Amino acid sequence: MPKVVDISELNSAELIPVMRRYYASRMLAFRGLKPFRLAGFIVVPLWLSLCFVFLKPTIAGVESWKLPLVYFPHINFSRPRVSDLFRFLIQLCWVIVVRQSPPARTRIGVDGGEQPSDEPLTLLWRFISKCKALLFANVLTRSMSRYIQQLESQSTSTSKTPSKKPVFLTALARTIVGVLLVILALMSFTVPLTVEDQFIFVSLLFLLAYALNRVPGHLPLMLMVGISLLVSGRYVWWRCTSTLNFDDPIGLVFGIGLLMAEAYAWLVMLLGYVQNIRPLHRGTVALPADSREWPSVDIMIPSYNEDLSVVRATVYACLGLDWPKEKLHIHILDDGKRDSFKDFAAEVGVGYIRRPTNNHAKAGNINYALAQTSGEYVAIFDCDHIPTRVFLQISMGWFLKDPKLALIQTPHHFFSPDPFERNLSNFRKVPNEGGLFYGLIQDGNDLWNSTFFCGSCAILRRGPLEEVGGIAVETVTEDAHTSLRLHRRGYHSAYLRAPLSAGLATETLSAHIGQRIRWARGMAQILRTDNPLFGPGLKWQQRLCYLNAMLHFLSGIPRLIFLTAPLAFLIFHAYVIYAPAMVLVLYVLPHILHSSITNSRMQGKYRYSFWGEVYEVVLSWYIARPTTVALFAPKKGSFNVTAKGGLVENSYYDWVISKPYMLLVLANFIGLGFGLYRYFNGPENEIGAVIVNMTWTLYNVLIIGSAVAVASEMKQVRRVHRVDTNIPAKVRLNSGHLIQATVMDFSLEGLRVAVQDMSRLPRGQFDIDIILMRANREFTFPMRSVYTLDNAMGLHLKPLSTEQMTDFVQCTFARADTWVKWQDSYDYDRPMASMAAVFRAAVYGYRRLFALAPRPFPDIARWLVRRFKYLSSFSPRKALPRAEQL
Repeated sequence: MPKVVDISELNSAELIPVMRRYYASRMLAFRGLKPFRLAGFIVVPLWLSLCFVFLKPTIAGVESWKLPLVYFPHINFSRPRVSDLFRFLIQLCWVIVVRQSPPARTRIGVDGGEQPSDEPLTLLWRFISKCKALLFANVLTRSMSRYIQQLESQSTSTSKTPSKKPVFLTALARTIVGVLLVILALMSFTVPLTVEDQFIFVSLLFLLAYALNRVPGHLPLMLMVGISLLVSGRYVWWRCTSTLNFDDPIGLVFGIGLLMAEAYAWLVMLLGYVQNIRPLHRGTVALPADSREWPSVDIMIPSYNEDLSVVRATVYACLGLDWPKEKLHIHILDDGKRDSFKDFAAEVGVGYIRRPTNNHAKAGNINYALAQTSGEYVAIFDCDHIPTRVFLQISMGWFLKDPKLALIQTPHHFFSPDPFERNLSNFRKVPNEGGLFYGLIQDGNDLWNSTFFCGSCAILRRGPLEEVGGIAVETVTEDAHTSLRLHRRGYHSAYLRAPLSAGLATETLSAHIGQRIRWARGMAQILRTDNPLFGPGLKWQQRLCYLNAMLHFLSGIPRLIFLTAPLAFLIFHAYVIYAPAMVLVLYVLPHILHSSITNSRMQGKYRYSFWGEVYEVVLSWYIARPTTVALFAPKKGSFNVTAKGGLVENSYYDWVISKPYMLLVLANFIGLGFGLYRYFNGPENEIGAVIVNMTWTLYNVLIIGSAVAVASEMKQVRRVHRVDTNIPAKVRLNSGHLIQATVMDFSLEGLRVAVQDMSRLPRGQFDIDIILMRANREFTFPMRSVYTLDNAMGLHLKPLSTEQMTDFVQCTFARADTWVKWQDSYDYDRPMASMAAVFRAAVYGYRRLFALAPRPFPDIARWLVRRFKYLSSFSPRKALPRAEQL
């Protein structure tokens, strides 16, 4: 058997003969393949020359063969293949176009000092950097950045100087400027352009938006919003005036349906820009130094069918809140009428309220408790939401500062993965579905005094709440309806973006969809019975914010139209957009690109590109019917309680939930088949239209594939969820010795602890004490070891008293900084990386679908996966981190 030689271990003298032998062997391999002989004589020498250049050792003795791994981590330079040349060339283009972290610019010389590196990749990077600095976009970006900084500095200095002009003149000037801007916008929307002029126009706007996106600050974002509205306005005007075919009844029906869906999307985009243009980022207000001036608070924890283990942690956390005990009253509102809850309340010393009837569900439960309590303020927590100990201290200051403030809402943060995060394995990698609402939208609402009450993790002033008749019971979204009534009475609301509590997400996709159906139905009921556009008491900004929230849940039918619109042409040969393909591209593509780029800049860390469409596709089928029915019959529909704390004992595919996705997948694949037929057999003047519609259909197939993947339920057998953390701790052995440790994760039942020197610990099961710190105090908890590994041990809590259990929750779940770190862990959106993640999710979804299908579909799936892996090996790779370079 021939000896395997690793050329990375050879010096220059030994490397040359090895490369010659390898070159000769590759030539022999190509000699018998006549079609590839010429390619072999060109490709192989070039590739081996590149390998020789990158593998040549330096004079300092440093193994420079490792350096290519920085930029070419998917290529094995020790055993190169012919196909690696193409991987090398693709990756090289990627390195040139995309900004990457440069390699180290120095090396260790013969005398031990640092010398400028002469490695090929370093020299290449320097050349690339100089070339990129000369690009038009970079020059434009730099000049715009300086100009915008000057404008912002001038506006700041001007704002500090009081204006001497009369107020009415300032208002008149703003009105005149606003009218002129509207007139100019309408002229820009409606002016006709030739194809060449439109191409130049949108190209210049795209370069401008690209440059603005690279400039930090709020002013560039506002300019990007203006450009997006300009391009989208031109598209909507063009669609309404030039793209409907009145001579084809089928095409006209499909075209009007698509136009209405696009008008809906454009309106939601416009309202979103208004709503989120300037998030308030409200800070905190200090409480009086004397705690005797602090108001009394009733904490209400409504429950219906949840397990007692879910409620315990919330009660223990409330018992540990930093608030005067005589002014803090905790109540379990038990609509399930369970004696175990009554006994637990008596055991820990909290109130227990059980009403005789269950009318109006959660809203009726809270209203009944309002009549039994008398605190100045009411804090409401769902029974699975665990507040941090500083919840009241951070929130209550605003009530004392603003006597008209009736509501303070905080985010709903979840320490367990929702079905999207668990089934797609992207927990804490991609912001969840609620991240946009609680990270950006509510903060944007706060600027316009339009913060919504979300049913939990909120505090309400009792007086205004009783003035509006308590929690609203007319709709199944009693929380949002209640805040709407408070705003109509002229009361204020506030939003604190800091996550001051955490709870359990829905366990299964079916439960998640059921919860969203209730929200969608309730918002449609409010739109029908208490429309925010009409009625007294609201400012126009508040009306738009509420309208946008309600329109969001009407996305079911428009999303289904977008998923099936290209099939009208591919299958029925109906022109839904009656225009030449090139003109269509020049109008629709800028509209999509600018809205995507602007939303990516605005949403940043709270919603990644393309994932919003995945969320909407999953829900679209199921919310379409309830919202439509609620608009015509708002009294129909009942409140359903969202199940929390359940188990998924085995992985399975939810065929019941996924039926609509299966139909959409089948319809789109049939459309692709028709598209291929029309491409090869249809008239030549329709090839452009076929390509555009097939591209649209392929994108729909991608998004639906991600929805298919979410329906593949993954196993979840932990009744108590573990929370990853990094908390310092001490381990006290029975001998009295103390060992420094780190808590790696925790749950209500125990901890996982890392100790540097595990040899000092006994093996097997043993008793041990864990010491945790909180507010400069030490708390000791007796535990029993469950397992011991080389670097960690699992510990189970021994029976604790109520006081000890309260302290344990305060040291883990209720720590003041526990959830803030989670919010800051997400990177900013990168659209291409996000698209790649959605693509991987779609591939996984189709793999699962084909694997569970009858033969021969699994065999076809495996063959396609092998082909996909081979083709994906040519895709560019991100440069390795600096720590892995050498």
